[in-house]
Amino acid sequence: MIATASLRTLLAVSLTAAGLSSSARASAWELEPTPTLIAFSVRNLSVAHVDGTFRLASGHVAVDDADVSRSTIEAVIDEASVDTGQPKRDAHLRSADFLDVARYSTIAFRSTRIEQADAGHWKVTGNLTLRGTTRPVLLDVESSRVEGTRASAHVSTTIDRRDFGMTYAGFAVGKQIAITIDAIGFRTLADAPPR
Repeated sequence: MIATASLRTLLAVSLTAAGLSSSARASAWELEPTPTLIAFSVRNLSVAHVDGTFRLASGHVAVDDADVSRSTIEAVIDEASVDTGQPKRDAHLRSADFLDVARYSTIAFRSTRIEQADAGHWKVTGNLTLRGTTRPVLLDVESSRVEGTRASAHVSTTIDRRDFGMTYAGFAVGKQIAITIDAIGFRTLADAPPR
């Protein structure tokens, strides 16, 4: 039931750009909400898994091409956009039992550390804020590519819903939520100083 954002999310685009754009001091990227897909999966006793999606509200990436570790990634997810294909279940997910959309309308991610694991693969540590609670998360970013001013990447992580106050249903709903993000972004500025 959450997103990451993950970030999204955003990080994949920037990291790829950093690896391929050595001529620029820094570059800025915006994530595109419509084509970016944020998906989650959680085990459920009544069915094998419940799968769903969230919609990205906004995402920004600032890449320091000389030192990727100084790059930053930020993303905001529309919490009310949760969609599992079943309106009644989605309404329950939006309730105080889970996402509590009436009090918290967004899920936010901001990176704190970016490391390149190997070619085309990065580890991004950041803070995920969900239901008013902020916890560190580790994102795995891979399969990214750049084509002109557009870039794409695949991001994955797993979080424990209890870390964010979602304890409803006990063992009936799995604790671990697998999140994947297929991010699409476009370059907005050349030689912009990183944030």
